[in-house]
Amino acid sequence: MQDIKNENQNQINIEISDEVGEGIYSNLAVITHSPTEFIIDFIKMMPGVPKAKVKSRIILTPQHAKRLYKALKENVAKYEQIHGEIKDTGNEMPYNLGLPIAQA
Repeated sequence: MQDIKNENQNQINIEISDEVGEGIYSNLAVITHSPTEFIIDFIKMMPGVPKAKVKSRIILTPQHAKRLYKALKENVAKYEQIHGEIKDTGNEMPYNLGLPIAQA
């Protein structure tokens, strides 16, 4: 198990298990929402396989979803300053399976 420490004045010790720390690969995210929550399903699609599985689901309050949006926007900008612009391929699915276009 690893400890991740926030070096700000209000230090928080966050533990992450080895299993969670390995992460889960996703090449598609579908975002839905209600008045009280945002739901992000992370999906792994494989070429030539017409069925995909949700690998992880994250449920957020609208306020936390907005904080996540701002943090992602800031981190993408930092990444692009170092590595160059990330090429956006548009709304194309990673594989052409005739499925509806994803939200993210």
